[in-house]
Amino acid sequence: MSTVSRIVSGSVASWAKIGVTITSQMAIVPLYLTYWSAKTYGVSLAVLALTNLITTLDFGHQTYLQFEFLRCGKENRAELSRYLWSGVFMGIAICLTQLTIIGLILTTGLLPHILDNANNLDSQTIHDAGILLVLQGCAWFISTSIPGLFQRALAPFGYYPRMSWWNFLYALISTFAPVIAVMSGAGLLETGMVSFGGSLLYSSLLYRDMLRLLRKEDVSFRSPDWSLGFRNFLSSLTLSAKSLIESMRHQGVRLVLVPLLGANGLAAFSTMRTGANAALQGLNTLTNPLMPELMRFLHQRDQARSEVAFGTVWVVVVSVMAPAVIVMQAVIEPLFTVWTRGQIAFDPLLFAVLSLSILVYAAAQPAMAVIVGNNLLKPQLRLSITAALVVVGGILLLVPMIGMLGGGIALLSAEVVATIGYRRIAQRWLQENSMEWPKYPAGIATMSVWIAAVGMGGMILFPNAKIAVLAVSLLALIWNAWRYWNALPPLATERVRKMLGNVPGVRKILTT
Repeated sequence: MSTVSRIVSGSVASWAKIGVTITSQMAIVPLYLTYWSAKTYGVSLAVLALTNLITTLDFGHQTYLQFEFLRCGKENRAELSRYLWSGVFMGIAICLTQLTIIGLILTTGLLPHILDNANNLDSQTIHDAGILLVLQGCAWFISTSIPGLFQRALAPFGYYPRMSWWNFLYALISTFAPVIAVMSGAGLLETGMVSFGGSLLYSSLLYRDMLRLLRKEDVSFRSPDWSLGFRNFLSSLTLSAKSLIESMRHQGVRLVLVPLLGANGLAAFSTMRTGANAALQGLNTLTNPLMPELMRFLHQRDQARSEVAFGTVWVVVVSVMAPAVIVMQAVIEPLFTVWTRGQIAFDPLLFAVLSLSILVYAAAQPAMAVIVGNNLLKPQLRLSITAALVVVGGILLLVPMIGMLGGGIALLSAEVVATIGYRRIAQRWLQENSMEWPKYPAGIATMSVWIAAVGMGGMILFPNAKIAVLAVSLLALIWNAWRYWNALPPLATERVRKMLGNVPGVRKILTT
């Protein structure tokens, strides 16, 4: 399978997954608010955020080994096997540690204070939330931790698209299993048990396929090298700390907001942020399959093909994401009211700020790829700490003053600070390695973010002229996209055409 075919297949699988995720998110909110109270829904979101926070220790370990596997490559199977199986046994130890942390949270009585004001939750809800937390920790161990290492080890052999399709299947199971449970009248605990059962079913099928592929590629079992595993774990702690801090910027911010807004307020903020989260997940479906190819180009000091990889991300920002947030801002309010069944009030300014934060994050992806892909750990940690301090400090300062909008402003400020830092460090690394940062295309991508910001602001300030503002904004974005296309090198435009030509239906249009 060619490079373009791998990227397209992986992206299609990831977009199929995101399609399921977005559809479910759109359907879950009115569904849950029909069968559950806003408080119960908020508790479920808080438990999920806490799980994500606890599992960052293991996620950092997986991320570090991912790039070690890519460094080993398929040419050095013996070394890859040694890293893999040492990582598997270390991963088991990490997961047991994470389950111990969950046990301590439950036995010390911290859980109700994390989920909401303890006086606002009844004992049954606290009990169910505790068991749900344990189930989610076990599901991570079985369905994400060890399979995650196997999937990453198979990436150098060209199996990223295949693993993406497995992830699509998991999205189907993990989405529809709890939905069916809720519609059948299940509560918080029963829904969690159904989800756990779905994870076990999926894992039993996935393990068989991955182990067969590992045998096929001669990545055989090796006795774990505990010293190697422990060294890798120590090296990954920087990434774990970064993941922990990044989690606080994204999902973990819910835990900071709970004491200030309560479970009901958290449900409102998270619901308002659903569109931004969907856009973020959609962006990841492009950057994740692109990463192995980008790292190969960077290691080869291939300026032209590296710019192609950068341009593939920015073209999505310029031509898809920026116009999409403008259109969404124009039409979302009546849809939001119906969607939340009138239980949550729509805040157009908060929605715009959250959408803008995702656009800023998307524009920063190429710079982040340079730093993350080369395992530049200290800059990653330094930038993550800075951004997290901006988020937490901004929330603590602004939310008591202006409510939920303060949380959105804090998130946007953190993304701006992080983007500036990532870009400066990426430029420096490229210069030190005889390469150049594509300043002109990067500037055009940034211009799309500014146009979207001004357009959304205009619709909020002049609601009666919303259609006119929308039309002018879209024309400006089309003009900017035309500038971007003309700024791309010929190799990049050729690559984009090839990628589009591999998408069913588009090929026919391009050839007519």
